[in-house]
Amino acid sequence: MELPVMPPVKPMLAKSVAKIPPGMQYEAKWDGFRAIVFRDGPEVELGSRTTKPLTRYFPELVTAVRERLPERCVLDGEIVIAREGRLDFDALTERIHPADSRVRMLAERTPASFVAFDLLALDGESLLDVALADRRALLVRALAEVAAPVHVAPATTDVEVARHWFEQYEGAGLDGVVAKPLDLRYLQDERAMFKVKHERTADVVVAGYRFHKSGPVVGSLLLGLYDERGALQHVGVSAAFSMKRRAELVEELEPLRLDDVSGHPWAAWADEAAHETARLPGAPSRWSGKKDLSWVPLRPERVAEVAYDHMENGARFRHTARFRRWRPDRTPESCTYAQLEEPVRYDLAEIFAPPAKSSRG
Repeated sequence: MELPVMPPVKPMLAKSVAKIPPGMQYEAKWDGFRAIVFRDGPEVELGSRTTKPLTRYFPELVTAVRERLPERCVLDGEIVIAREGRLDFDALTERIHPADSRVRMLAERTPASFVAFDLLALDGESLLDVALADRRALLVRALAEVAAPVHVAPATTDVEVARHWFEQYEGAGLDGVVAKPLDLRYLQDERAMFKVKHERTADVVVAGYRFHKSGPVVGSLLLGLYDERGALQHVGVSAAFSMKRRAELVEELEPLRLDDVSGHPWAAWADEAAHETARLPGAPSRWSGKKDLSWVPLRPERVAEVAYDHMENGARFRHTARFRRWRPDRTPESCTYAQLEEPVRYDLAEIFAPPAKSSRG
């Protein structure tokens, strides 16, 4: 492979802001695997955000890249999987599997798509120092005839359209809007763009915690919600605390600490089979490897308010929740899924429909 921009490439990143800033190019924020696609004739490589190769996990995309992209190019974008008109991140994580036979089976059962939103090189020319607005024009031109499973991410310079996307696209599983300065060069591994994500709050039961890797202080709180059957389901963690606060939490939660997990709603957490019928902490996965997943059980009596962006398949927090405050005025039994706001569904196919001229930047 001989390209003007060679792997590894660390993608340009975005920093969080509270509001959509004016005067920029706007795109939806995709919920998938960030990927840099390199193609030099028959040679194709998919690089992850951390520069590790993703190529073997998405054979159907390798084929699509060879068939649909320019002969020599480097693209920045997102690998996604859609089910029933919305993004499915869980289906995406299943693809990271050591068995080639399973990867190929899933490639047929739940094929992935690639959404391109930046062009880093084309033919023999590097575009890293070209302004974003010009890179966008080249991307649209180079991929004008592209077909699924490769897509060009819709973009606009109209902030009102961006605000509409922010509200509407969430129903298809997207989680916000990215704003990019029009004169921005491609700055690897720098937070030079801006992202605005949805944020909601929920009252959750704190039913346990894990120790921090640095010592006997709280690393993360284990959070639960009651389902319609009255079972406490593990829905995620809250982990962003100062070291001082982590130490305080150990003392604060000591009166709730259980010496024995038996009798706790998540007592079966170590049984792999139990994870097939309930959401429990410590589920074995490809991501955890040999990581210690043990935890300290607490009587499920304490309620906390946390902020979150969105739910994955309506079952768990997609990202780490942010602790806001204790809620002594709430009972654990009131912490149910029913309190969660459900975005209005939006068909992902509509996002890739040909845009009106007024919404194309």
